[in-house]
Amino acid sequence: MANEEDDPIIQEIDVFLARSLLEKLYLFQYPIRPASMTYDDVTHLSAKIKPKQQKVELEMAIDTLNPNYCRSKGEQIALNVDGTCTDETSTYSSKLMDKQTFCSSQAASNVSRYAAAVYRKGELHLTPLHGILQLRPSFTYLDKADAKHREREAANEGGDSSQDEAEDDVKQITVRFSRPETEQARQRRVQSYEFLQKRQAEEHWVHLHYYGLKDSRSEHERQYLFSQGHGLAENTELIKSPSEYLMMLMPPSVEEENNKPMAPSNVLSMAQLRTLPLADQIKILMKNVKVMPFANLMSLLGSGTDSTAVLRCIQQVAMLVQGNWVVKSDVLYPKDTSSPHSGVPAEVLCRGRDFVMWKFTQDRWVVRKEVAAVTKLCPEDVKDFLEHMSVARINKGWEFMLPYDEDFVKKHPDIVQRQRMLWMGIQAKLEKVYNLVKEHLTPKKQETQSGHPLLVSGEQRVNMAKAKVKQSYGQLEKEFQKQKAELKSNDTSSKIDVSNIRIKEEPVSDEEPMDTSVYEGLNNGIANGLHAEEDSMDSLNGHLPGSCSDRVAQELKAFVSSTFKKQFVLTLSELKRLFNLHLASLPPGHILFSGISDKMLQDMVLDIGCKQILVPFPPQTAASPDELKVYALWEAGDIYDQHRQVLLEIFSKNYRVRRNVIQNQLSQDLNKQEVDRVLKDCCVSYGGMWYLKGTVQS
Repeated sequence: MANEEDDPIIQEIDVFLARSLLEKLYLFQYPIRPASMTYDDVTHLSAKIKPKQQKVELEMAIDTLNPNYCRSKGEQIALNVDGTCTDETSTYSSKLMDKQTFCSSQAASNVSRYAAAVYRKGELHLTPLHGILQLRPSFTYLDKADAKHREREAANEGGDSSQDEAEDDVKQITVRFSRPETEQARQRRVQSYEFLQKRQAEEHWVHLHYYGLKDSRSEHERQYLFSQGHGLAENTELIKSPSEYLMMLMPPSVEEENNKPMAPSNVLSMAQLRTLPLADQIKILMKNVKVMPFANLMSLLGSGTDSTAVLRCIQQVAMLVQGNWVVKSDVLYPKDTSSPHSGVPAEVLCRGRDFVMWKFTQDRWVVRKEVAAVTKLCPEDVKDFLEHMSVARINKGWEFMLPYDEDFVKKHPDIVQRQRMLWMGIQAKLEKVYNLVKEHLTPKKQETQSGHPLLVSGEQRVNMAKAKVKQSYGQLEKEFQKQKAELKSNDTSSKIDVSNIRIKEEPVSDEEPMDTSVYEGLNNGIANGLHAEEDSMDSLNGHLPGSCSDRVAQELKAFVSSTFKKQFVLTLSELKRLFNLHLASLPPGHILFSGISDKMLQDMVLDIGCKQILVPFPPQTAASPDELKVYALWEAGDIYDQHRQVLLEIFSKNYRVRRNVIQNQLSQDLNKQEVDRVLKDCCVSYGGMWYLKGTVQS
């Protein structure tokens, strides 16, 4: 009691789990910087990543004007790497080591215990980290220097005698024929270090855009560090029973776990399963069971599990077939895997299994020969597909292993409708790939003209009667609406009866909230966003009075001016996005909600002194018309106006430019740091080239 009085609780803080950046947030650990390098926005020249390996390379500039920088050493390194001639392939175009490459390595293999925390207004928002990467200097330029040194030595030793050349021409060749590779030899080769290194080298680099700390895009992305919804359904992972919470605080020691006998790989421990996140539990269960009704899945997950969260997770790993959930093909056959029977890649296997699943959505019976004829896969692969979800019947074919789950279909019509739309998309893809004919698309009818009479159960008769009632009801409803419309048109020819207008409503379950767009809350209809018609100069309520239009012009001018003074170069698409964000921050009833058209916005951009830069985009560009309109602030009132204008003139003739071309144009009056400042104002670096802001086409 005395200890508790000495250490009272000062404040209680609510903790929220933010999921917007789940599996996307990385922590970079930079090395201790040398005196000639600063980690700011200007020094980040380019960045690229290999997502599967979680490997990152950053290229950062070195301040060559710093007194701590050894210029003679930098010139010597550049000379050793590039030689005396400089071209586009040169590592250091300025004949000086003015940049350094950093390569990442994983700091920890398991980062599930780490999270990024943001504290705001008495709330602590946590976002789990997907990886922690340590950046270390890369010395690949030394390998390049050694390679050039060896080339020079080989060239100097090229004056051998003709006798030596004749001896080199005559060589004994041994021809060997390789034997067929066994399965064990293939497994050893796949697990070897050389094979893994080759696979890692084959993965292509993905070039990244770097946005500075004060960039508008960075500010927008930082908002995702806060939890988007504080509801109970969004934070079900934080709700644990006392025993589970105690187990998380004091997990069993590693020594105890090592002493336990290892279970076979195909045995699933329910005790270990329930320690995993809900999404992983569902994925493991579906991967092992293959087909499961929703009621059985809820019973396996234990009491107290939120059905809404389960519905959200099950749709990520399974598809609905006859009211039951069947695991998705890409879960069983991940990317870069192959068939153990035929060696067919996973993409082809997924396509064939999707065809089998789709056939079961049309009928309870599937014929194996038909599947093999359409998919062109080996019999063993087709048999695996069918055994996942059906049972073989002698002289009949393969029947879906579970009965139709009518209870789930009645309780969750919105899920059923959504799954039906997904199957329609899959069907369209299958039609293109397999060139399906009409007989494959329609379920086969039972032949009743010959043989024994067809026996129909009572349940099937009830379902057939319900289908007929629905069909006849639809026809009667159409006729009734037609007669009603004719009567109304006879009574009133000039007025519109609003009661006859019916809005189609799709059933939405209370347990599965629908996904909404990010900008839905920003636009709030046409009045709060930008009008699509450029000639629309009026508000929704008619023409604006003179005083109101002046106030709108003043507010719009203030926004456009402040935006261009920060960004200098913007496309119309990016300007409209920033304007929508600005509207979202304004209080209700603000004067800007009266309606701003695209034409008003573009006229205001030109009025404040901006100019449109006619960037020569490539002919095959997929950019929208708004992304092709590039505006730049021509005069900002500082000492760099003239240099920015020279830079904009360069980009009016070139879509992308190398840095050495820009540096040659600007280095007469500016040093390297000032050139970096001008480039930061107007351009971005991507893949070793420089583009105007917003014009990079990935």
